[in-house]
Amino acid sequence: MDVNLVLRSTRVITPEGTRPASIAVSGGTIAAVLPYEAEVPAGARLVDVGDDVVLPGLVDTHVHVNDPGRTEWEGFWTATRAAAAGGITTLLDMPLNSLPPTTTVENLRVKQEVARAKAHVDVGFWGGALPDNVKDLRPLHDAGVFGFKCFLSPSGVEEFPELDQERLATSLAEISGFDGLMIVHAEDPHHLAAAPQRPGGAYADFLASRPRDAENTAIENLINQARRLDARVHVLHLSSSDALPVIAAAKAEGVKITVESCPHFLTLTAEEIPDGATEFKCCPPIREAVNQDALWQGLADGTIDCIVSDHSPSTADLKTPDFASAWGGISSLQLGLPAIWTEARRRGFDLTDVVRWMSEGPARLAGLTRKGAIEAGRDADFAVLAPEATFTVDPADLQHRNRITAYAGKTLHGVVTSTWLRGERIADNGTLAEPSGRLLERNN
Repeated sequence: MDVNLVLRSTRVITPEGTRPASIAVSGGTIAAVLPYEAEVPAGARLVDVGDDVVLPGLVDTHVHVNDPGRTEWEGFWTATRAAAAGGITTLLDMPLNSLPPTTTVENLRVKQEVARAKAHVDVGFWGGALPDNVKDLRPLHDAGVFGFKCFLSPSGVEEFPELDQERLATSLAEISGFDGLMIVHAEDPHHLAAAPQRPGGAYADFLASRPRDAENTAIENLINQARRLDARVHVLHLSSSDALPVIAAAKAEGVKITVESCPHFLTLTAEEIPDGATEFKCCPPIREAVNQDALWQGLADGTIDCIVSDHSPSTADLKTPDFASAWGGISSLQLGLPAIWTEARRRGFDLTDVVRWMSEGPARLAGLTRKGAIEAGRDADFAVLAPEATFTVDPADLQHRNRITAYAGKTLHGVVTSTWLRGERIADNGTLAEPSGRLLERNN
């Protein structure tokens, strides 16, 4: 065993629990998780992080990088630096908000070429399912995308139109034929069209324009389609807790459905959002505190499988004070871990729960078998966290291209002191190394 690094801590989170350990790394892979006092092999470098907690590197399967085409909104260089600073070692890029969207193999190759030299963390890609690209789905699958995203209501960009129920069924039938995964922005367009639409800065009016029924109905319809076609589906950014019983029943029945939620739904509430504060706007929206409580219960009982960022940035000029016209998206890539840890610890959860939701769960969703756990044979990807330390969010400290955040001024628990990708330190107390991320493909 040619071990070149031993990473040691009194608190290492492994699949068997948290314990003192020395992690032996060979060639970018975890060779063994050894007892804390294990002898360091000859020629290996020892890095002892003391009482800081070593977590498996986080996996974020919902990131809008917007590169190429809208790189003034974000880009692979800035997004992956923010990821590394926040303890994320793998991200999957969403197929829209870039130009071109990832809806053909040719467009996928454009994205990969742009990302190749800029990636500070490992990067994979989702494909897109549009009304007119059913013929492209199998080629994209064969080219290595991790699955396919669709919208059931307008996406907000004209180059990525939504699927109606008939076209959803057609795409699902095609994708289920090769056991692919459809990931779904589930809001029903009919409920959205019937909801009151009042422009202006009042958050209550915006919340009324995206009712829970829109999510609930879309998810019920999706479950029916998945059941009928024996298709694998994943609900993106669950906001409405009303949908949890239906989802739990579908899972118990054997429907192939998984669900994610996001830090903003789990840590922010409608009651705290000032009028005109469109840095809090996202679709579906941040809902009331009682709804948030139920989402945490859904995490506790396993109905919700994972937590991912839905990092969806824009330039400052698109965040107008009018909730109706402002761009909808929360920038949180760098802050997801401390935001969730702050709320989780308040609610009585521990870091093993956070690892299950933010590393293990997303890795399982995407089929990333080398990610998501600290055990022999996995990539040596780590986030080192000082969980008792606190900091106050200053947008100037963020690596995102546009430093607009709903978390500005909040005091959070958990400081990421270093991040490691395949045994190399890529972030060290805010200092970022040169890009060393790889482009990932499904089952590779």
